[in-house]
Amino acid sequence: MIKSKQPRKQRKALFTAPLHQRNKQMSAMLGSELSNKHNKNAIPVLVGDTVKVMRGDHRDTEGKVVAVNYKKATIAVEGVVSTKSDGTEVGRPIHPSNVMITKLNLDDTERENILRRTKI
Repeated sequence: MIKSKQPRKQRKALFTAPLHQRNKQMSAMLGSELSNKHNKNAIPVLVGDTVKVMRGDHRDTEGKVVAVNYKKATIAVEGVVSTKSDGTEVGRPIHPSNVMITKLNLDDTERENILRRTKI
């Protein structure tokens, strides 16, 4: 919930949010099939989800989520790498708002319960 109209305070609230609130900030939109199936538009990204990059240099790249960093609010996707000047490849951090989930990792039973819940 945004409590202030001032952009300065909105940014500060995002960057200083506690980790238990950052989970909601780490949400990505669902693909059209998943959205229709689960009646949800977005869900937090987890390791093992398959996502498609929608923005940036790596647009249209599809891969599994390898890592989720709640502190920096970024995810690492398989196949999305940057090449350093010495030739080594490193994972490129992506904000979850720039990806779309195409396949969910449903190994976690709690996540299945979250998807079954409906809004009132």
